[in-house]
Amino acid sequence: MTEYVIKRLLLFIPTLIAITLITFAISHLAPGDPTELKVGVSNESMKADEKSQLNQQAKEYYKKKWGLDKPIYIQYLIWLKNMATGDFGNSFVDNRPVIDKIVERLPISIPISLIAILISYLVAIPIGIYSAARQYSFWDRASTVVLFILYSLPTFWIGTMAIVFLSNVEYIKLFPTSGLYSLGSDNWGFFEKIWDKVWHLILPITCYTYGSFAYLSRQMRGSMLEVIRQDYIRTARAKGLKEKTVVLKHALRNSLIPIITLVAGIFPALVGGSVIIETIFSIPGIGQLAFQALIARDYPLIMAELVIAAVLTIVGLLLMDIMYAIVDPRIAFTRKAA
Repeated sequence: MTEYVIKRLLLFIPTLIAITLITFAISHLAPGDPTELKVGVSNESMKADEKSQLNQQAKEYYKKKWGLDKPIYIQYLIWLKNMATGDFGNSFVDNRPVIDKIVERLPISIPISLIAILISYLVAIPIGIYSAARQYSFWDRASTVVLFILYSLPTFWIGTMAIVFLSNVEYIKLFPTSGLYSLGSDNWGFFEKIWDKVWHLILPITCYTYGSFAYLSRQMRGSMLEVIRQDYIRTARAKGLKEKTVVLKHALRNSLIPIITLVAGIFPALVGGSVIIETIFSIPGIGQLAFQALIARDYPLIMAELVIAAVLTIVGLLLMDIMYAIVDPRIAFTRKAA
């Protein structure tokens, strides 16, 4: 296992470089010019006779300041060198260090993402286990229909409908439309603040999690059905063990391997937040920050978020392989000695 981990860590470097190269090229080749957005002039509205000397000088100044006057490969090498030292540069929008803008938003996105992931797994895995144990029963068929209906509904549409019908005085005013706190909550007591935040998070977390119920529960159901048909499960039943013991003690552990595969995507989701949810509900997290960076063509901020997501994805894959060996000791990543 140690040899395998070392090899994966060595492969981490060229993989990360390839990811940064592709994302850097894509972000810079996208239409739009950050200098024009900075001086308040867009390509669509700008005509040749309207290009004042002042705007042109401002654009040249920002291009030189941000290093955009150099060839794209030189820009990439400079950025790669700075990133290797932990310097992700300053934001094009407000000239603040990119890492500071990300760090100040992490305490907002991480708890929301963590709660959503925990709810998804705590709800979906028991549904998958019960559906497999009661295959083709009414519960199995009904849960399948309901979950796939939820899975087919777009998140942005559900979020918009929730705001219109559940946060509107013309229909039902149950939840706030945006933010994390109510006006004047600074003067409230501790428990009142906690309840106010929970009240604000009910709709975002609901929209964040409902789509994952079908996917996770179907993965769990399929894996469980494959395991409970194995010979050792038949042997356990033949010994007279209770069905609950057979399913939860003997079958569950081996059926978790496909679920562990999905763990690799948890880490970038924890710090990446949800662009759609945070934008719709005006939550000042990492997802909203990424959306604003894309609109403003804020290259340093875009690249920093992409690199962090790539690093966490690779770390997640490595941890996933290690968890494979823990769950199933038969799995070995290195050749055993004869």
